[in-house]
Amino acid sequence: MRVLAVDPGLTRCGIGVVDAVRTGRRALMVGVGVVRTPAEDPVEARLLAISEGLETWLDEHRPDVVAVERVFAQANVRSVMGTAQAAGLVLVAAARRGLPVAMHTPSEVKAAVTGDGRAGKEQVTAMVTRILGLDTPPRPADAADALALALCHLWRGGATSRLEAAAHSALVTGRRNAYAEAEAQARSAGVNRSRRNAVVRSQASSADSRR
Repeated sequence: MRVLAVDPGLTRCGIGVVDAVRTGRRALMVGVGVVRTPAEDPVEARLLAISEGLETWLDEHRPDVVAVERVFAQANVRSVMGTAQAAGLVLVAAARRGLPVAMHTPSEVKAAVTGDGRAGKEQVTAMVTRILGLDTPPRPADAADALALALCHLWRGGATSRLEAAAHSALVTGRRNAYAEAEAQARSAGVNRSRRNAVVRSQASSADSRR
């Protein structure tokens, strides 16, 4: 499975692409980068630049799923708004291609990669570098965060998908079993009804013959 993960932001939008390795809990980095926009540009121009950058990454790497960091409330409303706008672009780009989208909170990502949901950025970067076997740490932190998000989805999202598939299979099996049981009961009821009717007809015939 190939995951393209995005750490959304208006000034820096981190993007990381990771492939799952079938043997063991391993992963390979396919690509990492950052889409940057100048703070002095109009918002619409910055969003257009991010959108075009995302389209390029999606076309080039053709992921199986897109992971996005879930936006959470901050004191800086302008920062949250820009992050939410960038995240919205990711959702639209994925939907346009029919790609599934998964969202993970920052604490989920940190816990998946470092084991600590409150880990700092340097700790996350160090663990991402180690897990992916990189020669140098990915910079800036937005790039490392995107790779961490991709790893989080591979390890947590994949398990969730398997659980959902198992639950769906169990639901379908349960429905089939219920249908089969109802059908068997209906057949049994039909047989019993036929037997009762036969007995009634036999009794009626006996009564007529005695008359």
